Order: sequence, then structure tokens, then C-alpha cells
Amino acid sequence: QVQLVESGGGLVQAGGSLRLSCAASGRTFSSYAMGWFRQAPGKEREFVAAISSSGGSRYYTASVEGRFTISRDNAKNTVYLQMNSLKPEDTAVYYCGVGPRGNVRNPEYDYWGQGTQVTVSS
Repeated sequence: QVQLVESGGGLVQAGGSLRLSCAASGRTFSSYAMGWFRQAPGKEREFVAAISSSGGSRYYTASVEGRFTISRDNAKNTVYLQMNSLKPEDTAVYYCGVGPRGNVRNPEYDYWGQGTQVTVSS
């Protein structure tokens, strides 16, 4: 059974940093792109970042460019999201996804984690 488990969320002050992890189990995902999305209350799930299977290509939404860094360790079946200079508007539940069905920026992935809460106080 495929399982994705996110961790690393929490409460942080504006300007602070967090590192999210998403560990996959049940199969090897080294052949698949992986992505991070977030969803704030009352809003749709939105794209944050994605990384190709090899890690050679990375994609970011404009609002996090230069502040967030996505990476992956295929030996550990894990994808990371380093978040620096956090802002209150980054507050959301963050989800990782594996296996995009089309454009990596669309929230259509084969597998999703349960989400981890990130709260940034002003």
C-alpha cells in the first residue's frame, strides 16, 4: 500500500524557517516527479513547488521563488521543502503529491499525503 507521510510543520514567526519532509513508502518513486501544494481555509489547493524524478528540474510558484527550495533524496524516497523568510500568507496545510498526471502545477497527482499544518504568525 502506497503511503506518503509529511512532517516538519508547525508554528513559526514571520521571517522564520521550516523544513517539510514527505516520506514515501509502499513503492519506489524515483521515476516520478513530486510536488508540494498548500491549501488555506476557504481556498483551493494551490501549487507551491515541484521537482523532476532526477531532481534536475525544479518549479516554483512566483510567491515562493527565492524563499523556498524543493529537493529530493531518491535513496530515501523522500522529498523536502525548505521554507525560509516565511510570511503570514504562507499559512496553510501543506501536502505532498507523487506522480503528476499532467502539468506538475496542476493538483492532479496519483498519490497524496495527509498534510501538515504550517502557521506563520506576524
